Amino acid sequence: MSKNAIKDIIAQLQSGDFNEAEAEKRIKAHYFSDLGFANVDHHRSKRQGFPEVIFGENKTTEQTLLIAEEILKHETTMLATRLSVETLDALSVKFPEGERNDIARTFVVGNIAVDDDAINGLILVVSAGTSDLPVTEEAVVTARAMGNRVEMLCDVGVAGIHRLLARRELIMSASCVIVVAGMEGALPSVVGGLVDVPVIACPTSVGYGASLNGLAALFGMLNSCASGVTVVNIDNGFGAGYAASLINHVGCEVKG
Repeated sequence: MSKNAIKDIIAQLQSGDFNEAEAEKRIKAHYFSDLGFANVDHHRSKRQGFPEVIFGENKTTEQTLLIAEEILKHETTMLATRLSVETLDALSVKFPEGERNDIARTFVVGNIAVDDDAINGLILVVSAGTSDLPVTEEAVVTARAMGNRVEMLCDVGVAGIHRLLARRELIMSASCVIVVAGMEGALPSVVGGLVDVPVIACPTSVGYGASLNGLAALFGMLNSCASGVTVVNIDNGFGAGYAASLINHVGCEVKG
């Protein structure tokens, strides 16, 4: 909540426009709104630089719509992840200006325009295989919604390492690299051995039985011998994209 907003409420209280109970209510409303089933955090963008993000899994379509509406009363950007087709359809009708991604299962309203003068670093999202695309696209959508330049490099896993090495110039141009992989999760180690920037490894639940729904990839990435590799949770493309955005913004601030 801004100082000016607080001053306005104090002035209205002093002038008798409303009582103390109403003043308290208005101040609280600037920080969060109680919808009964959710407390929507309106102070998130002030604390962390980006509004609260809706995790759509296990939420009803109605709940997601109400939260989205409440966020957009206070913010110009809204990101929702892990959405059902039904919820994606409903959001598309409610917010026709929004951008849906059926592969990532995301919906964005009011993408932040990239300011090349302020945020000139590139986030590169690399996927080992086409089967990893849902998580890869989630990372891309998240990083772009947060105002970053993002490029995606798909299907360059270690089974055909020449595909990765052929794009080495692009890889080396990035300020931060997200590497998404399932199976044994070897690709982040390879990328980590090529670049001099942070690598965020994102394991996916893609793989045959012994992959244990992504645990094999997770353990492989956690045990990477490449320096500068950090790991997010299984299938957490959102977390990878968010972390990469923070790294990119801090990096550009240092350069500036």
